[in-house]
Amino acid sequence: MLITIIEILLRGFAVGLAASITVGPVAVLCIQRTLSKTTRAGVFSGLGVACADTLMAIIAYFFFAMMQAQIEKYSHILSIIGGVFVVIVGVYIFFQNPVPQIRRNRAGNTTLWKDFASMFGFTIANFVVVVPYILAFFAMFGVGTATESQDVASLLTSMFIIIGFFCGACTWWITLTLIISLFRRRFRPRHLLTINHVAGIIVGLLGIYTILSTFISTTNGVQ
Repeated sequence: MLITIIEILLRGFAVGLAASITVGPVAVLCIQRTLSKTTRAGVFSGLGVACADTLMAIIAYFFFAMMQAQIEKYSHILSIIGGVFVVIVGVYIFFQNPVPQIRRNRAGNTTLWKDFASMFGFTIANFVVVVPYILAFFAMFGVGTATESQDVASLLTSMFIIIGFFCGACTWWITLTLIISLFRRRFRPRHLLTINHVAGIIVGLLGIYTILSTFISTTNGVQ
């Protein structure tokens, strides 16, 4: 039972972490606030993003649950589609240049809670883009709904997945903020390009791995 719980938490954690490692407009704002204000401002901004992503993960997960029968029926096709989508996102991240954007942004004098709320609202505004992105990672990491008939077991499974997702998202944003703060004096906007390249390669490789593993499992199943 304990091993099952840990596995569910780790799967949720992996989805939360993977879905967060992008240096798009949201991350640029968090980094910019860390550099121009304080580490706490960056952390609170990141937590605002993590909470918004978790809320959308809940929506994505229950959509995933409602479509469970269709998802199981076409699991191989959906895994390949999800993998292709993730590869495309990885390529987009790799070639995205956040330097002009961080130079345009200017942080005002706001409280920590305003930093949190503004990033929460900004992330929610990208609902249409983020939810399919999270769904793709749910499929890629094999996150499914509970197969047990008991409502309690299903509820606990869902809860642990979402807890794992939140922990994964928080881990990314807090780690990113602390690293930027630690190297504050040495940090240059062009370093974001390196972060984007690394993140894009990681995300792209995850997508390629999903596609290849799906093809291999399908081939073995046919044999």
